[in-house]
Amino acid sequence: MGDRLKAADLARSAGISVQQLRTYVDTGLLPPVERTPAGYRVFTDVHADALAVARRLAAGHGWATARTVMAAVHRGDVEAALAAVDAGHARLDRERAELAAVREAMGALPAGRLPAQGVPRHPLRIGEAARALGVKPPVLRLWEARGLLRPARDPVTGYRVYDPAELRLARIVALLRTGHHPLAAIEAVVREVRASGGTDRVADELDARAAALHRRSRERLGASAALDGYLRRLGHR
Repeated sequence: MGDRLKAADLARSAGISVQQLRTYVDTGLLPPVERTPAGYRVFTDVHADALAVARRLAAGHGWATARTVMAAVHRGDVEAALAAVDAGHARLDRERAELAAVREAMGALPAGRLPAQGVPRHPLRIGEAARALGVKPPVLRLWEARGLLRPARDPVTGYRVYDPAELRLARIVALLRTGHHPLAAIEAVVREVRASGGTDRVADELDARAAALHRRSRERLGASAALDGYLRRLGHR
């Protein structure tokens, strides 16, 4: 057992309440606690370390993953904990690959044109367009409601019809949404593209996405190092 700590002191150092500290123990975010003969929980510097690691994991992966990882560690399932961490890194890898593909497509375009890679050359109805873009039809309707897309309407059936130019624009919207850019920022990009027909603003958004990926990668690397140190302290080699 490590050095004993008062629950109030540990909670105060982390900027949380004692009740939150107890909840962290109950949900597995922190290791189990022993109790005194009087029933009081006994916290140690091991709990302080666990809390610090959980915060590093949350900064890199989010609290949901941090809870999954730490709970797995504290029930002795290190394989599940590492799998959750690996899944987070794999998501970053997929985003990097997608970003590289978009940059390559944009870099090969003549000035003043929108990316055409993977975009059909003939008009599509909403269901077909959604499948081509890898989204659901309600998502396209949402983007239309926000002014991001302006599909035409079939004069006979009234169905939405997306011509190649609108599909190219929808591709940009889909890629930026995959990068978790807020709709407000994407609206600005779409306005610029519609006004100028160019992709300069899109390139700026992709640069911002690349910088964000770099930051998240470094944060996850630091979280992995902190987790490795904690596992070693618990005796996992």
